[in-house]
Amino acid sequence: AILMTEDVASSILPGDHGSTFAGGPLVTHAAIAVFDRVQEEDFLDAVEARGHQLRDGLAEALQGNAHVVAVRGLGLMVGIELDQPAGPVMTACRDDGLLVLTAGAGNVVRLLPPLIVKKEEVDSAVSTLAKAISALS
Repeated sequence: AILMTEDVASSILPGDHGSTFAGGPLVTHAAIAVFDRVQEEDFLDAVEARGHQLRDGLAEALQGNAHVVAVRGLGLMVGIELDQPAGPVMTACRDDGLLVLTAGAGNVVRLLPPLIVKKEEVDSAVSTLAKAISALS
């Protein structure tokens, strides 16, 4: 499924967009399930709360760390800008069971957890990230 404004949709001509699996029964069923879940009462409030928990937890855990330039984000999309390459943090997190990516010029740890992430999982991620970043030299 794809959502777009009418202005964007009007600029797409037949044949401009396609996919091997677009509109298949499995994909369609999954899309409907996602839309149903997102529309449930309090779902988006919970997503917003987890985003605040993640950003606030990271800001507190990383406060005073000389390598952290900024913790920023919107919702559950969060970046931790470092003063050095983020690769070692990504590797340390992976070794501890947390998958993160790098972004920007390679000095940002990018987090994009699922919308259904639990409080305990956010706390664990914050702890893992704080440990990995505090190990930087």
